[in-house]
Amino acid sequence: MSEPTYDAQGEGLPQVVPDPALPAAVTVYEVGPRDGLQNESALVPTQTKAEFVRRLAAAGLPVIESTSFVHPRWVPQLADAADLVDLLLTELGDRALDMPVLVPNDRGLDRALEKGVRHVAIFGSATESFARANLNRSLDEQFAMFEPVVSRARGNGLDVRAYVSMCFGDPWEGRVPIDQVVDVGRRLFDLGASQLSLGDTIGVGTSGHVTALLAAFHEAGLPVERLAVHFHDTYGQALANATAALRAGVTTFDASAGGLGGCPYAKSATGNLATEDLVWLLTGLGVEHGVDLDSLVETSTWMAGRLGRPSPSAVVRALGGNDAG
Repeated sequence: MSEPTYDAQGEGLPQVVPDPALPAAVTVYEVGPRDGLQNESALVPTQTKAEFVRRLAAAGLPVIESTSFVHPRWVPQLADAADLVDLLLTELGDRALDMPVLVPNDRGLDRALEKGVRHVAIFGSATESFARANLNRSLDEQFAMFEPVVSRARGNGLDVRAYVSMCFGDPWEGRVPIDQVVDVGRRLFDLGASQLSLGDTIGVGTSGHVTALLAAFHEAGLPVERLAVHFHDTYGQALANATAALRAGVTTFDASAGGLGGCPYAKSATGNLATEDLVWLLTGLGVEHGVDLDSLVETSTWMAGRLGRPSPSAVVRALGGNDAG
């Protein structure tokens, strides 16, 4: 006799117990097609990437970061960025231009402008060591590199997001001072970034640390409305950290379908917070997110099959059954 599927409300969703102290709605910022796939050693066909994005869009993800205009030598998996954007334009029309792309430098911005995209992101560091490993710049020199990129992007009417990596710990330097993270964030806002995504790149953060960092940004006069969080689940803390961020008023959460991802420059990093796990949490708390969980699980199960390994997402494994990998 097969075991019954958990079905609290007839649709495989958790029982909803709203918390009036939390934001009423949040934005799930899907990073799977870019951050999730960039660490894959086997090249994923462009058509498969486009299908992944199309499925994510159909599942209701409001923001999907599609790719990065990075030099192919740095991240071979994303060498097809221009071709992918062309394919998405054919399949999704104008919506493809609203899907953010990462631009590491002026040349990356040139390529993004050529395609007509409307949202770009830069990728900064809260630490000296990671700035040198990832950008070949010092902590201070990274701002000189970003300034013309942000200025030109804004001058062309583009929205600019700024990622800050290693906000909670660094594999070379260890603990990262909170005031150092806030200073980096302030300088990126001063350059013209509209939103700051605070990254726990190696997944060492805890909920108290999240609360303290967000409080420090508030005390520095940097509004929580312009902050996003980007958690990795190395030590199983991503959902606890997301809950702490919710309680602090954060309303934008980065996540990766199926828990895909890592960081090619931080070998201890494991997958991103799984979008399905985040959606399950938000649904149970009564926080609006607009994502169809069944469709999302189906998508991540499909991608796990293409990658040839099980999804690390607990919710995908629970709801996807044997098909989850």
